[in-house]
Amino acid sequence: MQRTMLCKARALLVIRRFVSSLAAPAFLTSAQPRTSPSRLSHRNSRQWRSFQTSAVKNASGEVKSKSVYQCKECGETHLQYTGRCSSCKAWNSIQRVTVNEGGGGGGGGGAQAALAVAAGIDTRKTNASYFQPKVSGQAAAARSARTGAWVQGGDRPERLSSIGTQNFASQWRLPLHGPGGAEVAHVLGGGVVPGSMVLIGGDPGVGKSTLLLQVAGMLSQPDVPGQDQAAADAPSSDAEDDEILGGVLYVSGEESKEQVGSRAARMGLKARSDIALYSATRMEDILRAIVTMRPIAAIVDSIQTVYLDGVTGSAGSVSQVRECATALLHVAKRERVPIFLVGHVTKTGDIAGPRVLEHIVDTVLYMEGERHQNFRLLRGIKNRYGATDEVGVFQMDDQGLHAVPNPSALFLSDRMNTPGVSAAVTVTMEGTRPLLAEIQALCSPARIGGEGGGNQGPAGRYPNGVNRDRFSLLTAVLQKHAKLRLYTVDIHTNVVGGLAVKEPASDLAIAVAIASSYYESPVPPTIAVIGEIGLGGEIRP
Repeated sequence: MQRTMLCKARALLVIRRFVSSLAAPAFLTSAQPRTSPSRLSHRNSRQWRSFQTSAVKNASGEVKSKSVYQCKECGETHLQYTGRCSSCKAWNSIQRVTVNEGGGGGGGGGAQAALAVAAGIDTRKTNASYFQPKVSGQAAAARSARTGAWVQGGDRPERLSSIGTQNFASQWRLPLHGPGGAEVAHVLGGGVVPGSMVLIGGDPGVGKSTLLLQVAGMLSQPDVPGQDQAAADAPSSDAEDDEILGGVLYVSGEESKEQVGSRAARMGLKARSDIALYSATRMEDILRAIVTMRPIAAIVDSIQTVYLDGVTGSAGSVSQVRECATALLHVAKRERVPIFLVGHVTKTGDIAGPRVLEHIVDTVLYMEGERHQNFRLLRGIKNRYGATDEVGVFQMDDQGLHAVPNPSALFLSDRMNTPGVSAAVTVTMEGTRPLLAEIQALCSPARIGGEGGGNQGPAGRYPNGVNRDRFSLLTAVLQKHAKLRLYTVDIHTNVVGGLAVKEPASDLAIAVAIASSYYESPVPPTIAVIGEIGLGGEIRP
């Protein structure tokens, strides 16, 4: 018995020594670590190559970099390449990017660049990774910048009851002059808040740059409250800067100054001397121009065309968009200058870049409209200073965008002249504004498979401006409870003017338009149909 236990003890001791010799650290055994063949094969895998480097410095003192797989749509990081992002569900959006390890205090290149410009330091010669502000009272701001914070920190906690909000609540907003300005101010919640950031997205050619150029003209009116005070408080420099103090800075990264000036001349803004045009894509130059000129507002067209030195990736990449937006946020809050950003959209209609971009800004506006139509909708998606889902209606021509005082008249302009048998008028709410919309329907015989009553082809459903799922539900209810043989006809629906109807209150108008075309019985043009239809065929108010 004792001999057996002694043999087991010796065997365990031998195994322990063998295992310890394999797993011993390099600094305990020898200068070269001993690596098993299984580990060598693992290091050759794709996942190990992506994450084999860590946040340590090499012999020269440089921080090593690593490769990660990142979604270019939402910025989500993945362990390995996949065909579809698990966060935003986008296909073929995963790409391999190289990032620098910075530890817990790494990142924040955009915030550091903003502080460097504010402190009067040349960022071309100063590396943002070791930037230390030399202006007194900015140490806490530098710490927040090194960690990529959106706002400056370092203040001690205060009681909610002791925080003064009177000045913030009563602060004046920058008014927007003219009928078009009133429409934009309605969407923004009453005007432009100093220090806010507004992101405007939309399809190519919808009129984003045109709208912002008009906004520049609306803001640079001489009777804007606080304009003279802003010019008086601004530091004096040379004569060239004094000429544009208190104006609006328009930064174009997609067009030259001559192209923007040509559009301004077409819109009647060429003679305005209080609008400064600046063609630049380097973010440090843009930040320096904002801090030096102290404009009433700044416009950056667009956020996907600018880049920041020291940040990996090309202009428009996830990291560049995030850091550039953070830099602009710091300057906007510090200098109390409202900044408007133009954002590109993807093929799915979402704003390009990381989702964090929409979290950084204070307001997100989306411009909608068919390319072949002359009207545009400016819709508020997010607003920290006003109500969301507000809508502004504009009509576009060669002289720019013009506010539509009565949008219902625009959508129903030709209805009385061309009465049809398949149209119904409904009322839909766009934000707090009721709009009259005309819904048209057309029922045509479905295709027949052969002569003499052969097999009947499938009936088509083609909704335009109406939710497809809601449209299928309404046709099923009409077949079940109204005994309409809709399986024998193709149904086309259209909302006049390109308006998208999403409210359930428009169910009855869609059903009435379909029944009107099916029975070829006209609907009186002087009535409006409102109501939600349930699965049992009941009409809900």
